Amino acid sequence: MAKQKVIVVGGGIVGCLTALALVEDGCQVTLVERNQIAAQTSGESSWAGAGILFPLLPWFYKDEVNLLALAGANLYPALCQRLLTETKIDPEYLQSGMQILPPFDVDSAINWCERHQISTLKNTNGLFLPSVGQVRPPHLLQALRQLLIRQNVTLMEHTQLEPLQQIEKITGWKANNGVVLEADAFVVTSGAWSFELLKDTAANLNIKPMRGQILLYQVPQNSLKHIVYQNGFYLVPRQDGYLLAGSTLEDVGFDPRTTEEVKRELKTKAESILPSLKHAPILKHWSGLRPGTPDNLPTIAAHPTIKNLFLNTGHFRYGLTMAPASAQRVAALVCA
Repeated sequence: MAKQKVIVVGGGIVGCLTALALVEDGCQVTLVERNQIAAQTSGESSWAGAGILFPLLPWFYKDEVNLLALAGANLYPALCQRLLTETKIDPEYLQSGMQILPPFDVDSAINWCERHQISTLKNTNGLFLPSVGQVRPPHLLQALRQLLIRQNVTLMEHTQLEPLQQIEKITGWKANNGVVLEADAFVVTSGAWSFELLKDTAANLNIKPMRGQILLYQVPQNSLKHIVYQNGFYLVPRQDGYLLAGSTLEDVGFDPRTTEEVKRELKTKAESILPSLKHAPILKHWSGLRPGTPDNLPTIAAHPTIKNLFLNTGHFRYGLTMAPASAQRVAALVCA
């Protein structure tokens, strides 16, 4: 019996893990990306994020968001070990823990964590969650790209598909270079760009780009050993002394530019938490465009009218965290 041919549209972390899940379910997979997979391209949210594997903060979200995010986070230790073993690229999974600083409702936070069996340590600075992990998104993407090649996934990079029209079934999807891509099934994992691809169909996606800006510092190693979160802002230390400070939520369309005003705001917040940053140079300042959705709820489903089209998109702030679990879900739908 011939393998089912599946095209995955979008080569971010969600797309890469979707392609991996499908090929391991026995499909013949092609991954289509408008830029280059794992390239640090302006606006792409997959590489640009901080890599925190935990909702910020889960007691503010619906159960559906938290269950998917926690399920995805639980898959990362084994996934990162596999990537390191098979590709020799370290995604740098680290169970660093996260310190939550006031203001927040400590009792509500502890009650939520107890219900979900997440350990907490109440301290003079607020609440510490020792089980929270992190990865380094650019390294994760590089490792995933290499693993997909090893798994014989065809990578079709620098290929942008034209917006899809309302049809009963896709027989071929035309790219802007004139190539028509044919497959048994298609999965859209294009994040903030998914709406543009499907706006002329009955997908009814409520997705729009939401810009987030981040600063990168370098500090002496072990200056900060865990993630720190306060009132929508975080500091994320890497093992080699790099430290990320972010992020914003800006409704500015497909504009990936950074701004000096936000740079000053992030710098002020970072220094208020870690005063030593006043003497640390800012090495980089970048942004990513998240696929914003109401309540952070992604769409993981068959298209409502196009028979061989599936959706795995709209993860907003938690595409990285949800990606392993959402990939398994959509692969099960495609291969049912």
